[in-house]
Amino acid sequence: MKFEKKSDGLFVLNVEGYVCPHPQIYTKKALEKVNVGDIVEVMFDNPSSGESIAVMCENTGDEIVARNDEAGKFRWDIRKV
Repeated sequence: MKFEKKSDGLFVLNVEGYVCPHPQIYTKKALEKVNVGDIVEVMFDNPSSGESIAVMCENTGDEIVARNDEAGKFRWDIRKV
């Protein structure tokens, strides 16, 4: 797991290699650390994690603003609301 600031208002969370529920937990913790309006780019490779992250965002109100799914690797941009 790697969480770092990429630029002002943009953070990257890499949870590739982790299985549920870890990607969702790490995504939740990352979103708790950033300010409203910031983007967390989440990178993961476990397809079922996408479902749990999407449900978590629906419940918290955070917005998935971009989804890039290629060759079993996922990169989602989530804006904290």
